[in-house]
Amino acid sequence: MSPARDDEASDADLLAAHVDGDPDAFGVLFTRHRDRLWAVALRTMGNPEDAADGLQDAMVAAWRRAGSFRGDAAVTTWLHRVVVNACLDRIRAAKVRHHEAMPDDVDDRGTLVASAAPDDSPEAAVQAHDQRARVLAALATLPPDQRAALVLVDMEGYSVAEAAEMLDCAVGTVKSRCSRGRRRLAELLLDLAPDAVADVPGNPSPARDVPSSGPPRGPPRAGTS
Repeated sequence: MSPARDDEASDADLLAAHVDGDPDAFGVLFTRHRDRLWAVALRTMGNPEDAADGLQDAMVAAWRRAGSFRGDAAVTTWLHRVVVNACLDRIRAAKVRHHEAMPDDVDDRGTLVASAAPDDSPEAAVQAHDQRARVLAALATLPPDQRAALVLVDMEGYSVAEAAEMLDCAVGTVKSRCSRGRRRLAELLLDLAPDAVADVPGNPSPARDVPSSGPPRGPPRAGTS
């Protein structure tokens, strides 16, 4: 049976099958990790249109370069590295600094802002949405390297060591980028409600993990050259 039709096939098996010519293997691999790859691209790029372009670039690159995968890291780590690098390349090339709020159907998994008040009143919901938009806009003003580190560590919940693998840099570099990014976010968000600012990672109040939203709408299909 083709690994692409085997739900138990490992990521490494699927990638190897793709290299060996299985026409379905890469699509299965991408579908398996699509939601998280899309979330990383979206938060790194700042809006769905640029995120879709960055993710498309990344998946085409991964599809073409699969034979260069050495197996010294997990396939998911390699895929995330390709996605982050593709997004950073786009940001640097275009010198983009996006300030748009995220679309309403995307949950900001990263706990950079406080959640809505317990009473779930319309006013609380509006305030929470506005705070999310402000924080995500502030995130988009950070240098790309700091933004990528914060997205992976504070928004996607990866360890510093995992983020270092994905960004292909030292653990200390990731820590430094996160620290500088958090300080800058705290400066930019001082005018928000105290509870929102306290939830910026690195401030006294610990961040809370927010469950991921459902599959995002709009990312491109993988497997095209």
